[in-house]
Amino acid sequence: MKTGVLAGKTVVELGSMIAAPYGAHLLNQLGADVIKIEPPAGETTRKLVRGGPSGSYLAFNRGKRSLCLDMTSEDGKDAFRKLIASADIVLQNLSPSAARKLGVTFKDCNAINPDIIFCHIKGYGAGPLEEQVASNPIAEAATGVMYYNRPDGRPARLGPSYHDQFAGCYAVMAILAALQSDRSEERRNIEIGLYETGLHIAARDLLGVQLKSQLLGRPEQEPSAEFSIPGYGAYETQDGRWIYLVMLTDDHWRKFETAAGLSPDPELATLRQRRARRPDVERIVSQAVAGFGFDAITERLDAAGVGYTEVLPLDRVLDTPQAQAGEKVSGFDFAGYEFQTPELPLGPLLGDVAGSLPPPLLGEHSTQIMQELGFSDDRIAEIINQGAAVQSDPEVALWAKPRKAGAAS
Repeated sequence: MKTGVLAGKTVVELGSMIAAPYGAHLLNQLGADVIKIEPPAGETTRKLVRGGPSGSYLAFNRGKRSLCLDMTSEDGKDAFRKLIASADIVLQNLSPSAARKLGVTFKDCNAINPDIIFCHIKGYGAGPLEEQVASNPIAEAATGVMYYNRPDGRPARLGPSYHDQFAGCYAVMAILAALQSDRSEERRNIEIGLYETGLHIAARDLLGVQLKSQLLGRPEQEPSAEFSIPGYGAYETQDGRWIYLVMLTDDHWRKFETAAGLSPDPELATLRQRRARRPDVERIVSQAVAGFGFDAITERLDAAGVGYTEVLPLDRVLDTPQAQAGEKVSGFDFAGYEFQTPELPLGPLLGDVAGSLPPPLLGEHSTQIMQELGFSDDRIAEIINQGAAVQSDPEVALWAKPRKAGAAS
């Protein structure tokens, strides 16, 4: 028996890549039974790494059940309709045209189940672009994030798909609100635009630019605190490790001077003075940090109360004592490999599924779910034999093995 605040709720996910799968992952961790509907080829993240599942698939699909259906077939549509009739929530991020083609719009689902909560994560909300497809990098580019991220002078995506994940979070907030609402059609028909998500995320910077431009009487671009406050950022230690310093206030600066053994400079005592001498401040901080090994400088920073952290590569993040303390990380086995993954940090609100189950194989639960929907075993076998549904084969290797060095091509 599942626990968690959403125990007893069934979520039907029609998701690909990150936004909807991530939102459904959060609902699953809160205790909901998530049934992931996939086409016979599987959703996109199943094939991104050496022909097999990617980190996105492993991270955001744990504990779900996979029902693999050909939604273009009548048998596949019939199974889908039976599932919707008994479900509580639908979460999908198909394109608007694909949703209409497959019959998975709010209108379609509401006609089957007039109490269904339906959430569609789209590229764009209402407006001239509402039929267009958008992805995480497009949202970054269109809402100001990418303009300032130029590692080699050319605008580039951030790397992690934060806009997708924020959209998944907003979807979950909307679904939880709808569960507590009067359940009118208007409140059960939820649309989350990736672009609109990006606008909301960028609110601080958008308003900061407006404020500066009006105060100065000219257009002003100030992308982030890191670029506007000298001494705030990453600096390399004597032994080649990197420390990220937080230098927001004059008190922070005084504490850093103490930690680094610097004599107080009255001409750098205020943020205004330090901004006016940005190159000098950056040189002072860089040289000061570079004069110590990592352990020595962090001991001094701790003693002085300076905010900092080490800039860690991904392969070391989960090895730290802070990451391993409590129940922040859980382990699971999948396809012969062992993984550790961070858990949603909500403690007792989570369901018991969160820390134990791996992601499903493609169609792993097709037979089980169709049995629950009332299909006979003979009918299920017929549907699978016709290709309208797929049941997983656990013997099939998921990833191509790397070639040994020197092997013939």
